[in-house]
Amino acid sequence: MSENIYKPHTATITDIQLEAGGARPIRTITMQVDDPEVRPTFFHKPGQFALISSFGTGESVFAIASLPNKDGIVQVSVMKVGNVTSKIHELEIGDKVGVRGPYGNHFPLEEWEGKNIVFIGAGIGISPVRSVYQVALLPEERKKFGNITLIYGARTPADLAFKDEFKELDTRDDMNLWLCIDWKFGPKGPTGESSAEGWPAINMAAPGETVIPEGVNKFTCFVPQLVEVVKPDPENSIVVTCGPPIAIKFITQALEKIGWKSDQIYTTLENRMKCGIGKCGRCNIGDSYVCKHGPVYTHEQVKSLQNEF
Repeated sequence: MSENIYKPHTATITDIQLEAGGARPIRTITMQVDDPEVRPTFFHKPGQFALISSFGTGESVFAIASLPNKDGIVQVSVMKVGNVTSKIHELEIGDKVGVRGPYGNHFPLEEWEGKNIVFIGAGIGISPVRSVYQVALLPEERKKFGNITLIYGARTPADLAFKDEFKELDTRDDMNLWLCIDWKFGPKGPTGESSAEGWPAINMAAPGETVIPEGVNKFTCFVPQLVEVVKPDPENSIVVTCGPPIAIKFITQALEKIGWKSDQIYTTLENRMKCGIGKCGRCNIGDSYVCKHGPVYTHEQVKSLQNEF
């Protein structure tokens, strides 16, 4: 009898971290595949995804946010937005889940040696970005790349994921970290203030003309505006950017405004994937199956697919 390619492997939750609260909380869940013989098969490459099952409820697609490993350890960040994610949020350490994967293509770090890399994450989109910058910042990998810049934004300071990790990254002298929160979510409510305390406002009319005070690396603005403020140099550089589609739209526009070309910009698509292996056709855009040919695409490739949406 042939193997059931849709059957998940059982995994045990080993750690849960609350990244953000509010109406749509985010938890980072770490799990380990139970079968020791299967664990090495879960060695993933940055950008790939897994399908996680809540038994009795269903399964959903999640970007793998952890470092590649051969121990069957899979880490995903889960925003509570639907039935499956709500059930996953109810789970505790020691509970069982199902896991399939890793699936999809990956960010080609091996092709970027000698280049500068700019990582840009918006909201929960920091999760797939994290899987890439974690590898690039490993001691044995860091020397392979030029300048590394990380730009990340969320609605409020409380909504920023991986807070402890960013505190550590902020102390490194081999990368540049820039953070922002949305200006419309000031301390007095939507549009109540132009900036939040400790997060100075940028020049909203002309972000690129903002003067950056010495030692300041966090601002009140949207991520695309912060891109214009930071002005990452496109020369010999690559961008990795992930986030909600509307954020990616304006981030790529901001990058092109300062001289970036479409084939320098890498992102991920979030079409509703089901099987994960290019069988069901649910995620196709024309003849491209996001679960199989993606989820990683250059912006040039995305533009060529737009007529198929």
